[in-house]
Amino acid sequence: MDSWKQAAWNGAIAGFAGTAAMTLFQLIEMRLRDREGSDAPLKAVEKLTGVEVVGRESRERATTAIHWAYGTAWGVARGLLQHAGLSAPAATAAHTALVWGSALVMLPVLKLAPPIAAWDPETFATDTAMHMTYGFATGIAYESLERR
Repeated sequence: MDSWKQAAWNGAIAGFAGTAAMTLFQLIEMRLRDREGSDAPLKAVEKLTGVEVVGRESRERATTAIHWAYGTAWGVARGLLQHAGLSAPAATAAHTALVWGSALVMLPVLKLAPPIAAWDPETFATDTAMHMTYGFATGIAYESLERR
């Protein structure tokens, strides 16, 4: 397999691992704060595609699938950033900034979340920690795959 394809493949696997870490973080945080999960990923896809998912169970399944697909796909970017010449720490930092930054822009533009300036400190801290968990876990997973 050519090196760019291998970097993308390893990135996807690492993105899946990062999504698993973020999901675990979210499940613990939701239990501690006694809150329901967000359906913002599904609402974003519905707005962008014009397709509405009907039914509670179907919405929950679609939200979960979108969450995993999104995190896995972003992992490809992590692999390609390092393959393009960034050091591992720089690739992880850039990847984390891209993922979190895109969410900070996309969700308010789609009117699914307020802009970051309107967030309370607890929401800011939680969202930051979730995205850092994803970014660093993806970076660690990618590096372990590259060492093999």
